[in-house]
Formats: sequence, structure tokens, C-alpha cells
Amino acid sequence: MGNFPTLFMGTVTPEGVLEYYDGQIRIVDAEGNTVAEGLDPLRYASYLAEASEEWSFMKFPFYKPLGYPGGSYRVGPLARLNVARSTGTSGADRELREFKQRGQGAVCQSFHYHLARLIEMLHAVERIEELADDPDLLREHVRAKAGQNRNHGIGSCEAPRGTLFHDYEVDDDGLIRKVNLLIATSQNNLAMNQAVEQTARRFVRAGALQEGMLNRVEAALRCFDPCLSCSTHAVGQMPLIIELRNSAGELLQRMERS
Repeated sequence: MGNFPTLFMGTVTPEGVLEYYDGQIRIVDAEGNTVAEGLDPLRYASYLAEASEEWSFMKFPFYKPLGYPGGSYRVGPLARLNVARSTGTSGADRELREFKQRGQGAVCQSFHYHLARLIEMLHAVERIEELADDPDLLREHVRAKAGQNRNHGIGSCEAPRGTLFHDYEVDDDGLIRKVNLLIATSQNNLAMNQAVEQTARRFVRAGALQEGMLNRVEAALRCFDPCLSCSTHAVGQMPLIIELRNSAGELLQRMERS
């Protein structure tokens, strides 16, 4: 379920340590080889592009040098641990070494997103302990006032779901004129579709669509923790619908979960 080769992208320090906020972009392939590193997040548009498909409101981001869809990549906990050489904390580093033994190169099994999240939780607890001892937390001068100082700004960080890029252009009054958001769910879009296809090929039986099939598809999707509402700018509930069609495209069976 969701076990296939892709690129993996995440943020690291110049030394290759796991980083969430202020670092460089690193990309590795399914064999664990470094494809690119030291990439500036502010120049994301120079190495990432977005394709469109007529059957989806979501974009399909890809790594430009490998084209579409060959440049498919994953972000998030699984990707972050695949690109990082260490987490920077002792307990999480022990778990990371064991984690990396689960793959021949990179760990490509999407279900290990959940294990990667647990390792990141351990890392977070260890970092919280370090930060709680920082004397700067008790300083009186901890608030900074800022105003508009330019008309174009780009921000990048590692959100829980994966690498997040925000790109804003404003006028001299601070009113937004142009925005581009490259969020984790859309960057995982190609991989999510591949995971659903792989799951369907394994578990769907012609004329025998059952509730368990919905569970399998949902499990494949939940590996990526998608935020479909924000990635497609949709409002309201998004039900899970499974349609079984024959080779001619004729609908044989349909199941829906609200």
C-alpha cells in the first residue's frame, strides 16, 4: 500500500540536520542518493513547477529538472527523515538510525509516514526540553514590531504535513495583489494518486465493491494527512466516493461515505 519510488524533499541545516524553519531544501531519490541540496527556499519557483489536469482542481507539483510526472516527490514526516542525516537530539537519532534500515536507500513505504510522525514527536519533546532551559524565554524584550518593508515576500517552513511555501506581492498600501501558496497536500498529490491506484489494484474485485475497499483507500490517503479543502480551495464536506468502471468506462458500482 503506497510503496513506490519517488523523490523526497525536506528542509535541513547546511550540515544535513533536520530543520523546520530556517534551512535549505534537500532532495533525495528512492535509492537515497542526493539529487539536489543547498537549494534556497526563496527560489523555489526555479526548481519546482505545477502541472494541471482537467479532472482535478488540485495542481501537480514536480521537480523541474526531471519533468512531469517523472519529477514526482513527497514531502512531510517520511520525506524529512529520508533527507535528514540526523535529527539533532539523541533519542530521536537512535530511532532515525533504525528507521533508515527499513528501506533499500530511502524508505518508500507510505505507511511509514505514521512511524516517522512518532519519531518527530520524540524529537519535538527533546527539543522542547532544550528550549525550556533557554534563558531568553524569560527576557522582557521578546516582542518585535514590524511594518511593511518591501512589496514581495516569500516564506518557507516545514509544516506538520510537509514543506510549505508562501509567496506574496503587495502594493504600497500593503494590500495583497498576488499570492501563490505551494502547500504540502498539493505537493503530495501525485504520490497520493499513485497510492490510491496501487491500493485499488490490490484490493478491488470486479462486481464486488465492499466497505473494506473504502477503508483501504482511506488508509492509503491518511498516510499523507491531506488537507483537501485548503489545497483545492473548496468549502464544505468532501465525501469519499469509490466508482468501479469497466474498460469501456461504464459505471458498474458506486459506494459513498459522507
